[in-house]
Amino acid sequence: MKPPFILAILTLWASSAFAAERPNFIFFITDDISAEDLGCYGSTCAQTPNLDQMAADGMRFTQAYLAISSCSPSRCSTITGRYPHNTGAPELHTSLPKDQATFVQALKAAGYHTVISGKNHMGKADELGFAVESKGKGPSKSEDWVSLLKSRPVDQPFFCWFGSADAHRKWQINAKEAPIYDPEKVVVPPYLADGPKTRQDLANYFHEVSRTDFYMGKLRAELERQGIADNTYVIYCADNGRPLPRAKTRLYDSGIKTPLLIAGPGVEKTVCDSIVSSIDFSATILDLAGVEKIPTIQGVSFAKLLSDPSAKIRDYAFAEHNWHVFQAHERMVRFGDWLYIKNAFPELQNLCMEGDPTFPAGEELWEYEAAGKLKPEQRDIFLKPRPAEELYRVSKDPHQIANLAANPENSPVLEEARALLERWTTETGDSIPEDITNDRQDAYGKKNPEHQRGTMPGEDLGAATMNAPGPVLAE
Repeated sequence: MKPPFILAILTLWASSAFAAERPNFIFFITDDISAEDLGCYGSTCAQTPNLDQMAADGMRFTQAYLAISSCSPSRCSTITGRYPHNTGAPELHTSLPKDQATFVQALKAAGYHTVISGKNHMGKADELGFAVESKGKGPSKSEDWVSLLKSRPVDQPFFCWFGSADAHRKWQINAKEAPIYDPEKVVVPPYLADGPKTRQDLANYFHEVSRTDFYMGKLRAELERQGIADNTYVIYCADNGRPLPRAKTRLYDSGIKTPLLIAGPGVEKTVCDSIVSSIDFSATILDLAGVEKIPTIQGVSFAKLLSDPSAKIRDYAFAEHNWHVFQAHERMVRFGDWLYIKNAFPELQNLCMEGDPTFPAGEELWEYEAAGKLKPEQRDIFLKPRPAEELYRVSKDPHQIANLAANPENSPVLEEARALLERWTTETGDSIPEDITNDRQDAYGKKNPEHQRGTMPGEDLGAATMNAPGPVLAE
């Protein structure tokens, strides 16, 4: 019989070997950042040297789409690998039901040390699969992330879900962690009013974008210090687009397209133009960890893209716009060079919180509208009625300004988009309930006394129990 100290050494060796053979993961999910706002994606405004270096050291995805551009339902969708209406939590401020499985639970069951710090917005940490929870520290909720890496058990592989509070309002400026930007030097998107309030709003936003860069630099430096960078996948993404009009909650690229950077073992140093969806993150992480995919995941693994960026994982990405302060039911499909949106309520003004006049960029739009100073492309949030269908050629119209749905030349593309969305709707159990959640406030921020939560999309059809993914690859 081996002496106790020999058994202890063998146990430590075995557990260390297990930890060494399984990769670690840092999943850095930011709050309210559009893909176009990082230097590595072409922004001339934000300084993001650490993220730019990460893009050079790994893979930058140009066609990564979220399943929804709204905080809590986006995170619930990501952690389950399911479309929002299939999670049972498809609207803002709805927690993930306990019977919904998460990929973090699967990692924990496989021996991973699982950590969440910063913004959660999904539910109770232990029920989601996290062994360690921290609310985070500092304006970005990121200040304890390095210490969590230092205090981790060394005999286990780890998965850390780090949820930054940047760049969510209210703005919190800290010159020690990010640059202070000159409003005169920011680039104003063509769909916003180019005035002093909007420019200052964007300058403050870019400060918080850069703060996520600061903490990514801290994390990667700590991985190098511990000598585990070569065995750790680092993933950087967002839950939705920038918190300004016509971005957050919306289904244009400004709202639904996420930055996605991945660096780690075996990841090619290149750019990947293949379409991926945020519902694919779960299957991909489990695949890389050598853990079996759980059957409720609707997404597919894109692990092979990390070594072969030309591989095709999916031809279609679908997304939703559900209630987020204002009543909404829009659906999107992205395929080929096209982006198609179907709006169930074209008679309604399509707002998000940041589009109302209680926010600076929103306020300036409303002021310019009252003065008759807005250009046609800046009037989106004022359209009433709106088009029931929108079709955009993405390569020629990156901001999705020119709606081509009424052009007879695009009839074949329009028919294909309609058929794809109809099939996805049927197979995944999506629906438009009669008593859908109504507006929480009016356009000026005044609370609606008759606001109440209604039946959520898919709830009447039992979508939370359905696992069919809808179309993924062209047949």
